[in-house]
Amino acid sequence: MALNVFDHDEYRPPVWKSYLYQLQQEAPHPRRLTCTCEVDNRPKYYGREYHGMVSRDEADQLLSVAEGSYLIRESQRQPGTYTLALRFGNQTKNFRLYHDGKHFVGEKRFESIHDLVTDGLITLYIETKAAEYIAKMTINPIYEHIGYTTLNKEPTLKKHLPVCQEVPDGPAPRGERVDEEKGLTSLVRRATLKDKDHATKYEKVHNFKVHTFRGPHWCEYCANFMWGLIAQGVKCADGEKADISVNVYEDINIITGALKLYFRDLPIPLITYDAYPRFMEAAKITDPDKRLEAHHEGLKLLPPAHCETLCYLMAHLKRVTQNDKDNLMNAENLGIVFGPTLMRAPDLDAMTALNDIRYQRQVVETLIKNEDILF
Repeated sequence: MALNVFDHDEYRPPVWKSYLYQLQQEAPHPRRLTCTCEVDNRPKYYGREYHGMVSRDEADQLLSVAEGSYLIRESQRQPGTYTLALRFGNQTKNFRLYHDGKHFVGEKRFESIHDLVTDGLITLYIETKAAEYIAKMTINPIYEHIGYTTLNKEPTLKKHLPVCQEVPDGPAPRGERVDEEKGLTSLVRRATLKDKDHATKYEKVHNFKVHTFRGPHWCEYCANFMWGLIAQGVKCADGEKADISVNVYEDINIITGALKLYFRDLPIPLITYDAYPRFMEAAKITDPDKRLEAHHEGLKLLPPAHCETLCYLMAHLKRVTQNDKDNLMNAENLGIVFGPTLMRAPDLDAMTALNDIRYQRQVVETLIKNEDILF
Protein backbone atom coordinates (compact mmCIF):
# COMPACT_ATOMS: atom_id res chain seq x y z
CA MET A 1 0.00 0.00 0.00
CA ALA A 2 1.39 3.38 -0.98
CA LEU A 3 1.28 6.53 1.11
CA ASN A 4 0.84 10.03 -0.23
CA VAL A 5 3.61 12.52 0.44
CA PHE A 6 2.50 15.42 2.60
CA ASP A 7 3.98 18.87 2.76
CA HIS A 8 6.80 19.22 5.26
CA ASP A 9 4.61 21.36 7.53
CA GLU A 10 2.14 18.47 7.79
CA TYR A 11 4.68 15.74 8.44
CA ARG A 12 4.70 14.17 11.88
CA PRO A 13 7.48 11.89 13.14
CA PRO A 14 6.68 8.17 13.07
CA VAL A 15 5.23 6.33 16.01
CA TRP A 16 7.66 3.48 16.53
CA LYS A 17 5.90 0.13 16.77
CA SER A 18 7.19 -1.96 19.65
CA TYR A 19 5.10 -5.14 19.20
CA LEU A 20 7.92 -7.15 17.66
CA TYR A 21 10.40 -5.86 20.24
CA GLN A 22 8.17 -7.07 23.06
CA LEU A 23 7.69 -10.37 21.24
CA GLN A 24 11.46 -10.78 20.92
CA GLN A 25 11.74 -10.48 24.70
CA GLU A 26 9.56 -13.60 25.00
CA ALA A 27 11.72 -15.76 22.69
CA PRO A 28 13.38 -18.86 24.23
CA HIS A 29 16.88 -18.33 25.58
CA PRO A 30 19.77 -20.48 24.34
CA ARG A 31 20.80 -23.38 26.58
CA ARG A 32 24.17 -24.88 25.71
CA LEU A 33 24.22 -28.65 26.15
CA THR A 34 27.81 -29.42 27.12
CA CYS A 35 29.56 -32.69 26.40
CA THR A 36 30.76 -34.36 29.61
CA CYS A 37 33.56 -36.35 28.00
CA GLU A 38 36.61 -35.41 25.95
CA VAL A 39 36.02 -35.50 22.20
CA ASP A 40 38.90 -36.18 19.82
CA ASN A 41 39.59 -33.78 16.94
CA ARG A 42 37.31 -31.08 18.24
CA PRO A 43 37.67 -27.95 16.02
CA LYS A 44 39.40 -25.16 17.94
CA TYR A 45 36.57 -22.69 17.25
CA TYR A 46 33.95 -24.85 19.02
CA GLY A 47 33.58 -25.27 22.77
CA ARG A 48 32.05 -27.89 25.03
CA GLU A 49 28.83 -27.75 23.03
CA TYR A 50 30.63 -29.96 20.47
CA HIS A 51 29.62 -33.63 20.88
CA GLY A 52 31.55 -35.24 18.06
CA MET A 53 29.95 -37.68 15.63
CA VAL A 54 26.48 -38.39 16.99
CA SER A 55 23.36 -39.25 15.03
CA ARG A 56 20.25 -37.14 14.59
CA ASP A 57 18.29 -39.46 16.88
CA GLU A 58 20.93 -39.20 19.61
CA ALA A 59 20.97 -35.41 19.30
CA ASP A 60 17.18 -35.31 19.46
CA GLN A 61 17.19 -37.34 22.66
CA LEU A 62 19.86 -35.17 24.27
CA LEU A 63 18.09 -31.91 23.39
CA SER A 64 14.64 -32.98 24.56
CA VAL A 65 15.41 -31.65 28.05
CA ALA A 66 14.47 -28.01 27.34
CA GLU A 67 13.37 -25.52 24.70
CA GLY A 68 16.31 -23.56 23.31
CA SER A 69 18.85 -26.34 23.97
CA TYR A 70 21.56 -26.72 21.37
CA LEU A 71 24.66 -28.73 20.52
CA ILE A 72 27.09 -29.13 17.63
CA ARG A 73 27.74 -32.50 16.06
CA GLU A 74 29.83 -33.86 13.21
CA SER A 75 27.85 -35.30 10.34
CA GLN A 76 27.92 -39.10 10.02
CA ARG A 77 27.10 -38.94 6.33
CA GLN A 78 29.69 -36.28 5.53
CA PRO A 79 32.60 -36.43 8.00
CA GLY A 80 34.38 -33.09 8.33
CA THR A 81 31.13 -31.11 8.11
CA TYR A 82 29.26 -29.87 11.16
CA THR A 83 25.63 -29.44 12.15
CA LEU A 84 23.97 -27.17 14.69
CA ALA A 85 21.13 -29.07 16.37
CA LEU A 86 18.61 -26.76 18.02
CA ARG A 87 15.46 -27.46 20.03
CA PHE A 88 12.49 -25.26 19.12
CA GLY A 89 8.75 -25.89 19.18
CA ASN A 90 9.27 -29.34 20.74
CA GLN A 91 11.24 -30.37 17.66
CA THR A 92 14.95 -30.66 16.94
CA LYS A 93 16.02 -28.59 13.95
CA ASN A 94 19.34 -29.24 12.20
CA PHE A 95 21.34 -26.60 10.33
CA ARG A 96 24.59 -26.99 8.41
CA LEU A 97 27.15 -24.93 10.31
CA TYR A 98 30.03 -23.00 8.73
CA HIS A 99 33.02 -21.03 10.00
CA ASP A 100 35.17 -18.55 8.05
CA GLY A 101 36.45 -16.58 11.02
CA LYS A 102 32.84 -16.10 12.10
CA HIS A 103 30.02 -18.59 12.60
CA PHE A 104 27.06 -18.77 10.24
CA VAL A 105 24.29 -20.97 8.92
CA GLY A 106 22.92 -18.39 6.48
CA GLU A 107 23.98 -14.90 5.47
CA LYS A 108 24.45 -13.36 8.92
CA ARG A 109 27.87 -13.84 10.56
CA PHE A 110 28.33 -14.06 14.34
CA GLU A 111 31.30 -13.84 16.68
CA SER A 112 30.07 -16.72 18.83
CA ILE A 113 27.81 -19.76 18.63
CA HIS A 114 25.80 -18.33 21.53
CA ASP A 115 24.95 -15.19 19.53
CA LEU A 116 24.08 -17.26 16.46
CA VAL A 117 21.69 -19.46 18.46
CA THR A 118 20.16 -16.44 20.22
CA ASP A 119 19.45 -14.79 16.88
CA GLY A 120 18.10 -18.04 15.45
CA LEU A 121 15.69 -18.61 18.33
CA ILE A 122 14.45 -15.03 18.06
CA THR A 123 13.86 -15.40 14.32
CA LEU A 124 12.08 -18.75 14.65
CA TYR A 125 9.90 -17.46 17.50
CA ILE A 126 8.84 -14.23 15.83
CA GLU A 127 8.21 -15.83 12.45
CA THR A 128 6.05 -18.43 14.23
CA LYS A 129 4.10 -15.98 16.38
CA ALA A 130 3.84 -12.97 14.06
CA ALA A 131 3.81 -14.29 10.50
CA GLU A 132 0.61 -12.42 9.61
CA TYR A 133 1.82 -9.22 11.26
CA ILE A 134 5.13 -9.35 9.37
CA ALA A 135 3.26 -9.81 6.10
CA LYS A 136 1.43 -6.52 6.75
CA MET A 137 4.43 -4.50 7.92
CA THR A 138 4.69 -2.45 4.74
CA ILE A 139 1.25 -0.91 5.22
CA ASN A 140 1.43 2.83 5.93
CA PRO A 141 5.13 3.28 5.16
CA ILE A 142 6.93 6.50 6.13
CA TYR A 143 9.90 6.06 3.82
CA GLU A 144 9.06 9.07 1.66
CA HIS A 145 9.83 11.48 4.52
CA ILE A 146 13.33 10.33 5.43
CA GLY A 147 16.72 11.14 3.96
CA TYR A 148 16.96 8.21 1.60
CA THR A 149 14.20 9.48 -0.68
CA THR A 150 13.78 13.17 0.18
CA LEU A 151 17.33 14.18 -0.68
CA ASN A 152 16.59 15.30 -4.23
CA LYS A 153 12.85 15.74 -4.04
CA GLU A 154 11.02 19.07 -4.04
CA PRO A 155 9.30 19.64 -0.66
CA THR A 156 5.88 20.07 -2.27
CA LEU A 157 6.23 17.19 -4.75
CA LYS A 158 3.43 14.68 -4.30
CA LYS A 159 3.54 11.19 -5.75
CA HIS A 160 3.08 7.61 -4.65
CA LEU A 161 5.85 5.46 -3.24
CA PRO A 162 6.98 2.77 -5.69
CA VAL A 163 6.77 -0.85 -4.62
CA CYS A 164 10.16 -2.08 -3.35
CA GLN A 165 11.44 -5.63 -3.09
CA GLU A 166 12.35 -6.88 0.37
CA VAL A 167 16.12 -7.12 0.90
CA PRO A 168 17.39 -9.92 3.17
CA ASP A 169 19.48 -9.10 6.25
CA GLY A 170 23.18 -9.86 6.39
CA PRO A 171 26.02 -9.83 3.84
CA ALA A 172 25.39 -10.96 0.29
CA PRO A 173 25.96 -14.70 -0.41
CA ARG A 174 29.26 -15.86 -1.86
CA GLY A 175 29.67 -14.90 -5.47
CA GLU A 176 27.26 -12.02 -5.06
CA ARG A 177 29.29 -9.86 -2.68
CA VAL A 178 30.13 -6.35 -3.84
CA ASP A 179 32.58 -3.72 -2.65
CA GLU A 180 31.32 -2.06 0.55
CA GLU A 181 31.68 1.44 -0.83
CA LYS A 182 29.47 0.49 -3.80
CA GLY A 183 27.32 -2.13 -2.10
CA LEU A 184 24.30 0.10 -1.59
CA THR A 185 20.78 -0.91 -2.36
CA SER A 186 19.26 0.34 -5.59
CA LEU A 187 16.89 2.48 -3.54
CA VAL A 188 19.80 4.29 -1.88
CA ARG A 189 21.58 4.68 -5.21
CA ARG A 190 18.50 6.37 -6.61
CA ALA A 191 18.36 8.65 -3.58
CA THR A 192 21.92 9.86 -4.07
CA LEU A 193 21.67 10.52 -7.80
CA LYS A 194 20.64 13.82 -9.35
CA ASP A 195 17.05 13.92 -10.50
CA LYS A 196 16.92 16.08 -13.60
CA ASP A 197 13.20 16.76 -13.31
CA HIS A 198 13.12 17.60 -9.61
CA ALA A 199 16.62 18.74 -8.73
CA THR A 200 17.01 20.66 -5.49
CA LYS A 201 20.16 22.49 -4.54
CA TYR A 202 21.95 20.92 -1.58
CA GLU A 203 25.47 21.48 -0.30
CA LYS A 204 26.40 17.83 -0.84
CA VAL A 205 24.90 14.39 -1.33
CA HIS A 206 24.45 12.09 1.62
CA ASN A 207 27.47 10.02 2.61
CA PHE A 208 25.94 6.55 2.77
CA LYS A 209 28.06 3.69 4.13
CA VAL A 210 27.35 -0.02 4.50
CA HIS A 211 26.93 -0.66 8.22
CA THR A 212 26.20 -3.60 10.52
CA PHE A 213 23.76 -2.48 13.20
CA ARG A 214 24.07 -4.21 16.55
CA GLY A 215 21.49 -4.23 19.29
CA PRO A 216 17.90 -2.97 18.84
CA HIS A 217 17.33 -1.59 15.35
CA TRP A 218 14.23 -0.16 13.71
CA CYS A 219 13.02 0.13 10.14
CA GLU A 220 12.43 3.70 8.98
CA TYR A 221 10.25 2.35 6.17
CA CYS A 222 7.48 0.85 8.31
CA ALA A 223 8.55 2.03 11.83
CA ASN A 224 8.71 -1.57 13.09
CA PHE A 225 11.35 -3.14 15.29
CA MET A 226 13.61 -5.41 13.23
CA TRP A 227 14.13 -8.55 15.26
CA GLY A 228 17.42 -10.30 15.85
CA LEU A 229 20.82 -9.33 17.28
CA ILE A 230 22.33 -7.75 14.18
CA ALA A 231 21.18 -6.38 10.84
CA GLN A 232 22.98 -5.25 7.71
CA GLY A 233 22.03 -1.89 6.23
CA VAL A 234 23.25 1.55 5.29
CA LYS A 235 23.56 4.79 7.22
CA CYS A 236 24.63 8.33 6.47
CA ALA A 237 27.95 9.13 8.14
CA ASP A 238 27.68 12.93 7.78
CA GLY A 239 26.39 13.50 11.31
CA GLU A 240 28.99 11.43 13.16
CA LYS A 241 31.30 14.42 13.78
CA ALA A 242 28.72 17.18 13.81
CA ASP A 243 29.55 20.23 15.93
CA ILE A 244 26.55 21.12 18.09
CA SER A 245 28.34 23.49 20.45
CA VAL A 246 27.33 27.07 21.27
CA ASN A 247 30.10 28.17 18.90
CA VAL A 248 27.89 27.06 16.01
CA TYR A 249 24.41 27.73 17.42
CA GLU A 250 24.08 30.99 19.30
CA ASP A 251 20.58 30.14 20.53
CA ILE A 252 21.07 27.49 23.22
CA ASN A 253 17.43 26.48 22.83
CA ILE A 254 18.29 24.87 19.50
CA ILE A 255 20.70 22.48 21.20
CA THR A 256 18.42 21.70 24.13
CA GLY A 257 15.49 21.23 21.75
CA ALA A 258 17.54 18.78 19.68
CA LEU A 259 18.42 16.84 22.84
CA LYS A 260 14.78 16.54 23.88
CA LEU A 261 13.77 15.56 20.34
CA TYR A 262 16.43 12.84 20.30
CA PHE A 263 15.19 11.29 23.53
CA ARG A 264 11.54 11.65 22.53
CA ASP A 265 12.07 9.92 19.17
CA LEU A 266 14.04 6.95 20.52
CA PRO A 267 12.18 3.77 19.47
CA ILE A 268 12.98 2.29 22.90
CA PRO A 269 12.78 5.05 25.54
CA LEU A 270 15.75 5.81 27.78
CA ILE A 271 13.71 4.29 30.63
CA THR A 272 12.83 1.13 28.73
CA TYR A 273 9.47 -0.57 28.32
CA ASP A 274 10.71 -3.46 30.48
CA ALA A 275 11.59 -1.13 33.37
CA TYR A 276 8.57 1.16 32.97
CA PRO A 277 6.12 -0.78 35.22
CA ARG A 278 8.70 -0.94 38.02
CA PHE A 279 9.19 2.84 37.96
CA MET A 280 5.42 3.42 37.89
CA GLU A 281 5.06 1.25 40.99
CA ALA A 282 7.93 3.09 42.67
CA ALA A 283 6.33 6.50 42.08
CA LYS A 284 3.15 5.39 43.87
CA ILE A 285 4.95 4.41 47.09
CA THR A 286 4.32 6.96 49.85
CA ASP A 287 7.21 6.09 52.19
CA PRO A 288 10.25 8.14 51.00
CA ASP A 289 12.88 5.51 51.89
CA LYS A 290 10.96 2.64 50.29
CA ARG A 291 10.24 4.78 47.22
CA LEU A 292 13.95 5.51 46.81
CA GLU A 293 14.81 1.83 47.14
CA ALA A 294 12.17 0.95 44.52
CA HIS A 295 13.69 3.46 42.10
CA HIS A 296 17.09 1.88 42.69
CA GLU A 297 15.66 -1.55 41.82
CA GLY A 298 14.14 -0.08 38.66
CA LEU A 299 17.51 1.26 37.55
CA LYS A 300 18.92 -2.27 37.76
CA LEU A 301 16.55 -3.31 34.97
CA LEU A 302 18.02 -0.82 32.48
CA PRO A 303 20.62 -1.92 29.92
CA PRO A 304 24.10 -0.51 30.68
CA ALA A 305 23.99 2.10 27.90
CA HIS A 306 20.59 3.35 29.04
CA CYS A 307 21.63 3.52 32.69
CA GLU A 308 24.89 5.36 31.95
CA THR A 309 23.11 7.88 29.73
CA LEU A 310 20.39 8.43 32.31
CA CYS A 311 23.04 8.94 35.01
CA TYR A 312 24.84 11.56 32.92
CA LEU A 313 21.58 13.35 32.07
CA MET A 314 20.35 13.40 35.68
CA ALA A 315 23.69 14.84 36.85
CA HIS A 316 23.34 17.59 34.26
CA LEU A 317 19.73 18.35 35.24
CA LYS A 318 20.78 18.43 38.90
CA ARG A 319 23.23 21.23 37.98
CA VAL A 320 20.40 23.02 36.17
CA THR A 321 18.30 22.99 39.35
CA GLN A 322 21.12 24.71 41.23
CA ASN A 323 20.33 27.84 39.20
CA ASP A 324 16.55 27.61 39.51
CA LYS A 325 16.28 31.17 40.82
CA ASP A 326 17.43 32.40 37.42
CA ASN A 327 16.09 29.74 35.04
CA LEU A 328 12.96 28.79 37.08
CA MET A 329 13.71 25.11 36.39
CA ASN A 330 13.53 23.23 39.66
CA ALA A 331 13.33 19.43 39.85
CA GLU A 332 9.53 19.44 39.64
CA ASN A 333 9.45 21.57 36.50
CA LEU A 334 12.18 19.49 34.88
CA GLY A 335 10.16 16.40 35.74
CA ILE A 336 7.18 17.87 33.87
CA VAL A 337 9.36 18.58 30.83
CA PHE A 338 11.42 15.38 30.74
CA GLY A 339 8.96 12.82 32.18
CA PRO A 340 7.09 12.05 28.93
CA THR A 341 10.36 12.49 27.00
CA LEU A 342 12.35 9.81 28.85
CA MET A 343 9.63 7.23 29.46
CA ARG A 344 6.32 6.10 28.03
CA ALA A 345 3.89 3.24 28.43
CA PRO A 346 4.64 0.07 26.42
CA ASP A 347 1.15 0.10 24.89
CA LEU A 348 -0.52 2.90 22.98
CA ASP A 349 -3.61 3.14 25.16
CA ALA A 350 -4.44 6.86 25.42
CA MET A 351 -6.04 6.70 28.85
CA THR A 352 -3.12 4.77 30.34
CA ALA A 353 -0.66 7.28 28.92
CA LEU A 354 -2.69 10.19 30.27
CA ASN A 355 -2.99 8.71 33.76
CA ASP A 356 0.74 7.95 33.88
CA ILE A 357 1.91 11.51 33.17
CA ARG A 358 1.95 12.63 36.79
CA TYR A 359 3.88 9.52 37.85
CA GLN A 360 6.37 10.04 35.03
CA ARG A 361 7.00 13.53 36.40
CA GLN A 362 7.50 12.16 39.89
CA VAL A 363 9.97 9.52 38.66
CA VAL A 364 12.20 12.06 36.91
CA GLU A 365 11.90 14.47 39.83
CA THR A 366 13.07 11.73 42.23
CA LEU A 367 15.95 10.75 39.95
CA ILE A 368 17.14 14.37 39.76
CA LYS A 369 16.88 15.10 43.46
CA ASN A 370 18.61 11.84 44.45
CA GLU A 371 21.05 11.60 41.57
CA ASP A 372 24.05 11.34 43.90
CA ILE A 373 22.46 8.45 45.83
CA LEU A 374 20.78 6.43 43.07
CA PHE A 375 23.63 6.38 40.56
